[in-house]
Amino acid sequence: MQLDPSGHPTTPKGFRAALHTCGIKVSGTPDLALLVSDAPARWDAMFTTNAVAAAPVLFGRERLAQGRTLSAILVNSGNANAVTGAQGLADSRETAALLEKSLSLPEGAVLVSSTGVIGVPLPMSKIRQGVPVVAQKPVAEGGTDFARGIMTTDTRPKHASVSFAHAGGEIRIGGCAKGAGMIHPRMATMLSYLTTDATLHPEVLRKSFRKAVESSFNRISVDGDTSTNDTCVLMANGAASLPEILPGTEAAAAFERALCLLTGHLAREIVRDGEGATTVVRLDVVRARDEEQAERVARAVCNSPLVKCAIHGRDPNWGRILCAAGYSGAGVMPESVDLSIQDVPVLRRGTPVPFEAPRLSEAMRGEEVRIRLDLGAGSCETTFWTCDFSAEYVSINADYTT
Repeated sequence: MQLDPSGHPTTPKGFRAALHTCGIKVSGTPDLALLVSDAPARWDAMFTTNAVAAAPVLFGRERLAQGRTLSAILVNSGNANAVTGAQGLADSRETAALLEKSLSLPEGAVLVSSTGVIGVPLPMSKIRQGVPVVAQKPVAEGGTDFARGIMTTDTRPKHASVSFAHAGGEIRIGGCAKGAGMIHPRMATMLSYLTTDATLHPEVLRKSFRKAVESSFNRISVDGDTSTNDTCVLMANGAASLPEILPGTEAAAAFERALCLLTGHLAREIVRDGEGATTVVRLDVVRARDEEQAERVARAVCNSPLVKCAIHGRDPNWGRILCAAGYSGAGVMPESVDLSIQDVPVLRRGTPVPFEAPRLSEAMRGEEVRIRLDLGAGSCETTFWTCDFSAEYVSINADYTT
């Protein structure tokens, strides 16, 4: 089992993709991305937990509840189609219908996603012109174009694939993600599309997909904001023509491991490309009382602006980390806590440990800073990923719509 960072959503057999510029983005960069499965695919999806959910999210929930197979996903960038009222939902439905007609697909076979500015109606005249054009373009080599087309403030596309042996053949899983700001998924702006040529039993698909999302995209934060549009989708089209992967088998376990490997990589790439980020932070919360305590503490620390600013300044100000753990509401007992930064102990059983601040500050100047927070309360643990806050983050988001 090996991760290929050059892989993409059309690395698995039976998937094609295309990219088109229809004028949604004022920059003139590509803004309409299409992913197609040659055979109807079993699928699952997870969407934002934000109560203010975008129209394509509402539409996606409807499609998922219908229980049909999925043949295509269309993503527009540059416009979130969020907080656009009844017209926004009607526009999502019309866009899907346009693509179904253009690809000669039955009703219910298409999913749509949007990402970009909130509160602006979709320019449907441009969508109506662009959909028939992009529908003629999908190719098997189009996966990297698709990954590029879903970007907004991202500085680079994020895509990869994983393969493993099964029943004398090979299963491939590919995927891509976009996101650099408004990232605090609690599947819950983040989008991710995953594909596989495996034939998956519905239970295997659902269980492995949700485990992968929970262990990766639900364990990252750039700025603590949960988007209106967060969407993650897995499509399984069976194009590898290998025996179905059934629940409780070693093949099911192997698929889950491979999918988690892929989503973990994509999640870290989102953090690495965080708006204005210069440093990735790995936070290990260990010896927590239970999973809830571990997660509460990790989220509080990773979302703390003070912690993130200290990381940017290479300031080993460990008090900010302990403070965030304390206000997390997780019932932390400070006299039981051990803390280290870059493997340098700074706190033991709630008591400060002498350390050379200049040397530790210098050790924090790499591309990744490791924080280990030992709560001394049990045996549960979790790992979260975040990044620093820089002046560039403020600049990007202060000028986002102007």
